[in-house]
Amino acid sequence: MTAFHSRSRSRALPSRLALSLALALPMTLSLPAAAEAARGLQGRDLATLDRYGAPTLSPDGRLLVFTKRVVDFDADKSSTSLWVENLFARDKRPPARLTPDGWNVNSPAFSRDGASVYFLSAKSGSQQLYVIPSSGGEPVQLTDLPLDVGGFKLSPDGRRVALALETFPDCAGDLACTKQRLDATASRKSSGVLHDSLFVRHWDTWMDGRLNRVFVAALPGKDEAAVKSATLIGGDVLGDIPSKPFGDMGELAWAPDGKSLVLSVRLTSRMEPTSTNFDLYRVSADGSGQAKNLTAANQAWDTGPVFSADGKTLYYRAMKRPGFEADRFAIMAMDIASGKTREIAPRWDASAGGLVLSPDGKRLYTTTDELGRHPLFAVRIDNGEVESIHKDGSVGEFDVAGDTLAFAAASLKSGNVITTTTADGQAPLRRITPTASEMLPDVRFGAYEQFNFIGWNGETVYGYVVKPWDYEEGKTYPVAFLIHGGPQGSFGDGWSYRWNPQTYAGAGYAVVMIDFHGSTGYGQKFTDSITGHWGDRPLEDLQKGWAAAQQKYAFLDGRNACALGASYGGYMINWIAGNWFDAEGNAPFKCMVNHNGVFDTRSMGLVTEELWFTEWEFGGTVHDNPESYERFNPARHIHKWKTPMLVVAGQNDFRVPLDQSLSTFTALQRKGIPSKLLYYPNENHWVLKAQNSVQWHDTVKSWLKEHLGE
Repeated sequence: MTAFHSRSRSRALPSRLALSLALALPMTLSLPAAAEAARGLQGRDLATLDRYGAPTLSPDGRLLVFTKRVVDFDADKSSTSLWVENLFARDKRPPARLTPDGWNVNSPAFSRDGASVYFLSAKSGSQQLYVIPSSGGEPVQLTDLPLDVGGFKLSPDGRRVALALETFPDCAGDLACTKQRLDATASRKSSGVLHDSLFVRHWDTWMDGRLNRVFVAALPGKDEAAVKSATLIGGDVLGDIPSKPFGDMGELAWAPDGKSLVLSVRLTSRMEPTSTNFDLYRVSADGSGQAKNLTAANQAWDTGPVFSADGKTLYYRAMKRPGFEADRFAIMAMDIASGKTREIAPRWDASAGGLVLSPDGKRLYTTTDELGRHPLFAVRIDNGEVESIHKDGSVGEFDVAGDTLAFAAASLKSGNVITTTTADGQAPLRRITPTASEMLPDVRFGAYEQFNFIGWNGETVYGYVVKPWDYEEGKTYPVAFLIHGGPQGSFGDGWSYRWNPQTYAGAGYAVVMIDFHGSTGYGQKFTDSITGHWGDRPLEDLQKGWAAAQQKYAFLDGRNACALGASYGGYMINWIAGNWFDAEGNAPFKCMVNHNGVFDTRSMGLVTEELWFTEWEFGGTVHDNPESYERFNPARHIHKWKTPMLVVAGQNDFRVPLDQSLSTFTALQRKGIPSKLLYYPNENHWVLKAQNSVQWHDTVKSWLKEHLGE
């Protein structure tokens, strides 16, 4: 949960495919008709494009289920369905829809025998657990609880299920108590809420005292009624599980014997907004006894528990430095009997994503950032050897079963494409779902290339350049210079539904992106280098990268460019506005776009919610170390601002709150600098609603056109 652009902690479920399977055509359902005249990618294309995800395999690896999300643009809403394909069927039919029309579902999981698929849906009016035959049929509701089910995980024997429910701690296991209190609050005439500790608000939600808790229930039999109650487990562990706002059921693991579970929890206390100390707690599955902290010795982040098949070893990911959310996640193995731990691949300078155990128990699959990509790897448990499984683009969710590997992979030319191969990744790739080009046959995407140069401290820095969709040799093009957020993030060979370089290429611009010092995927030392240096080392990389790109690519019109960034990227826009000028005092860009960017680092340290982030980055609290907050504070340099700027802000952004964007816009207006404010009363740190997204893209494109021309 990187403070500005949160790290994704995906379900990371694996899968495999027999070597005998031939390369198959992707699914063709819902593809557009014949291509029209060629054009570039537009904002509406991005907002309305079908999205595929959650590849999930049956235990034998023969069936694949995945999600398909479609958008009703006029209604400004989306719905998600489940689709299934028999990977070993001889007739090679395209995937078939599994869930009925009119159902909006998520979180698929197979039964032990592969005959059924479980999922969540709010079809009944609240989100509950359902099951459907994997061969098709009518869904059956399994839970009828008074609260929404936020997530679930089946027990190893398939007879019970762990459920994530949001409840008031003092209601304990009484679900009706939480429902009654919520109803009473809704009917109350007064609206004030009294807080006595932080968090007061988190990400985009004001806190009301509820926590995500884990309950266990027996699954009903064929002719039994839906479950109406469940047992609270780990009742003495007060913390959100899954963690808010981006945690998932990968933070929970059943022991193979089904008698206990392990939960990754950061305890709720006055220190919670300043702490990254998640610990692994072992709790009884029947709700009895006290929870046992397995990782009390580590004061940093422990998460992602995975048991070995015999239950004797627990694999997980651990950071080493308390308070630093972008520290390296090491892969750990714990002997359950003794509590002794060892790091599996200590020489691998990468921060591991979610872990999945191979069917033979000899490897752990994981993804990580690496040199502008997000590949899939397998790590040998015995010796820590790291094997590349899929190195192209960016791999998100994945699953492994039998000898099948299924994963969702994206690139700078397409969103997630569900793909299968063998567990070792050596068989020909079989695409199950269409690429963006196949869904948009009239759209041409800009070609792209990675380049490198010598940046700060004489070290190699990488970046990407994307050509306009209609590129012609010998011509020059105006440039969109994109600056990523995080700041411990990356703009690489992947796909975004918010900041997508192809939308700029689709409007006729070239694109330049630099992974400056502080970016992920280039070793932990490279990532660490930005701490305490927000305004100097990254700026030097951006300046040198901009110069290197212009020298290498003659089609870039460096005198006709606009810089754009969000979050930390927005901070850098504000910093550039007052700190990047040539010898004659000229600014490098004709215009700027600042989306939810930090204006005043001192104010930011007191108004943001996850205080551990600012306190790590600036070496303490605002009152203990004010000089550090002021060293690279954009607010100190507004007297030098002169570049036109478009500012974007969301009312529900509590990470970089609204005051930062309003201060930026006010400074611009009071100085008489051409500027505009695009304000969203119903968006958070991101612009997520389809119609808002299109408006955002159109507004940004209009701003670039105004200052750079067509």
